[in-house]
Amino acid sequence: MKISDFQSKDVVNIVDGKKLGQISDLELDLRQGRIESIVVPSPGRFFGFFGSGADVVIPWRNIIKIGMDVVLVKVEDSRVYRNAEEADSSPDYSQRTNRV
Repeated sequence: MKISDFQSKDVVNIVDGKKLGQISDLELDLRQGRIESIVVPSPGRFFGFFGSGADVVIPWRNIIKIGMDVVLVKVEDSRVYRNAEEADSSPDYSQRTNRV
């Protein structure tokens, strides 16, 4: 599956049925060669670039199902939200992952 295949899918939280948006980015663990999490821009952002707000970072383990049009996730805690600037500047984040 290509990243462009992910970016065309809507992300829906099964806990409350809300559409979170579309995937804008992936966080990769380069050492392990796997996807750590998906990133969905906050509603005020356009493709993760324009606007302000926090990204919704959803760990791969919280993905329930990847369908043809939708990615179903289980997010019970709003603490998955984080400012994009915080993520990019975190030393642990930079060493551990690579955003696509």
